[in-house]
Amino acid sequence: MGRAKEKIRIPDILSQRIEAMSEITPQVPHLEPEYRPVEVFLAPPVQRHPYWLHILLLLLTFGTTMLVGTRLELNFLQGHPIFTFGEDWIPLFPIKLVMHNPHLILLGLPFSLTLMTILLCHEMGHYIYCVRYGVWATLPYFIPAPTLIGTMGAFIRIKSAIRSRTALFDIGIAGPIAGFLVGLVVLLFALPMSKPGSPAMVQGDVVIGFPLIFHLVHWFMLGDATKVMPLDHMLLHPTVIAAWVGMFATALNLLPGGQLDGGHIVYSLFPRGHRYVSWLTIGILLPMALFLWPGWLLWAVLLGISGMRHPMVPTWPEVSPGRRWLAVVALAMLVLTFVPLPIAIPLASR
Repeated sequence: MGRAKEKIRIPDILSQRIEAMSEITPQVPHLEPEYRPVEVFLAPPVQRHPYWLHILLLLLTFGTTMLVGTRLELNFLQGHPIFTFGEDWIPLFPIKLVMHNPHLILLGLPFSLTLMTILLCHEMGHYIYCVRYGVWATLPYFIPAPTLIGTMGAFIRIKSAIRSRTALFDIGIAGPIAGFLVGLVVLLFALPMSKPGSPAMVQGDVVIGFPLIFHLVHWFMLGDATKVMPLDHMLLHPTVIAAWVGMFATALNLLPGGQLDGGHIVYSLFPRGHRYVSWLTIGILLPMALFLWPGWLLWAVLLGISGMRHPMVPTWPEVSPGRRWLAVVALAMLVLTFVPLPIAIPLASR
């Protein structure tokens, strides 16, 4: 007979293997917890523009600038100094005259449309870059006012955080560049429409000072004839006054301090130096208000109120080298448009 086959009990083998595995302690590597910063982006709120308010202010400003433009055009056509008040209730607001001759209001169209286009381009430069960087901003608000130009300008409100220094730089510089370029084009086309005049014809109730860009354009267009017809002896066309307002607004916004456009540019380049540059700007404006133009005091006060606390913007990353060169362009625009004595009242008018 052959050998009997050995019987193998499977349950016994399984139990032996389980016991052997239970004696081995698995070596689990000790892992240090790793903390990684998480950048959280909040979706911007749905923009709800009070369109009725924007439209109302736009129409009111259009009306006030039309009135001023009517007076400026009448003065220009009659050969009077451009800023001659006359007997109006409000200086440069010919309300009585327009009430008796409504068709005269159309004379104010060139000045009004030119001025509001320059202001609109400035503010839309800011707004477009706000949209590009996902920053919640309002549409432009125009400010009607009984001033020498019929308005106190326009502005937009930024209602959400700006997430980078690059975005702050681009938003801040876009407005001045747009306003300056449009104002320069207007000046090139409008200055030849001005007329030569005597000092008696030019000097009215208010005299304006001319920025460097006006002298350069005047020299470029007339060459040697500038000696015969100096800029301060020209009877300026009303659209030239609109260009002057645009250049002056550019200079004011580029003042390097506070939350003005120039202040945004400074903060995006040198966050820690923004406060010191703002104080330096105030220190320059105060003696200018004392010896040149009292209006600089208002701007010094505005910088003092809002200029010391700039909204926080992440310090990293820095702006690119190309944008630092663009900041030099902004400084050049400030030099070209700044007027130490923008408005003066002649002694004969006091």
